[in-house]
Amino acid sequence: MEFFKELELIIESKLPQEKIERFGRFYEHFQNDELEFEDNFQVKEFSEPSYNEVCTTVPPQDVPKRSNLITKEGQINLLHAVAHIEYSAIDLALDGAYRFQDMPRAYYSDWLEVADDEIRHFLMLEKLLRELGAEYGDVAVHDALFEASCKTQTLLERMAVVPRYLEANGLDATPMILKKLKKLPKNEMIEKIIQNLEIILREEVSHVKKGDVWFKYACEREDVDESIYFEIIKKYYPRGFLRPNDLNIEARKEAGFSCSELKIMAKQEVC
Repeated sequence: MEFFKELELIIESKLPQEKIERFGRFYEHFQNDELEFEDNFQVKEFSEPSYNEVCTTVPPQDVPKRSNLITKEGQINLLHAVAHIEYSAIDLALDGAYRFQDMPRAYYSDWLEVADDEIRHFLMLEKLLRELGAEYGDVAVHDALFEASCKTQTLLERMAVVPRYLEANGLDATPMILKKLKKLPKNEMIEKIIQNLEIILREEVSHVKKGDVWFKYACEREDVDESIYFEIIKKYYPRGFLRPNDLNIEARKEAGFSCSELKIMAKQEVC
């Protein structure tokens, strides 16, 4: 089995079940060191996200609001939004392994492990959606994460933007969602959602940490200072860090952010 060609086919798989099953076979071969890394493989520029046949995409401002979480509709909207982030993150992790060649084996191992985690997260949330009588694809989604992968075509920019910005933002957002959920009257579904989000939050720290490791690797390889991170984020997200009071400082520190970086984000000394 060829490494990059098979990854391409997995990324292009249109249906979640097909993608997940194909990845499972591929990942087993990778862990058993049974894959061939092709020389000078020509990677594709993907023109549309793989979930287009499953989901209806709309501008971010038109995605259904995740409010009134005590209701079934509100819970479905929340679970679907997070499930879509996790499903998009599967392809982001796979694309990270697919797009950048001649990297250390540890690099590919890291991003395939992330993809495996994201698949497990997606399946956890899909199970809760089904308990509520819904399916992935029932709620409109946006493709901001796919667009981020299209824009970042160098290792340095990809590691800065995807794990160290977008996924790190999840370390800030998830505790705020959990805080809202924990204020609601207790019921079985609310408790399940809380448990799932707490698992995801803990495990996402390691994903951001992996991005931190390979961002620093890219900085060293290109002989640039790590402060270029803020230049890259400003390039793609000019409004960057607008909610400094909501930063999850401890999780970000665990994931590799320095105190000097956190000071810039928080606009004050935080550690």
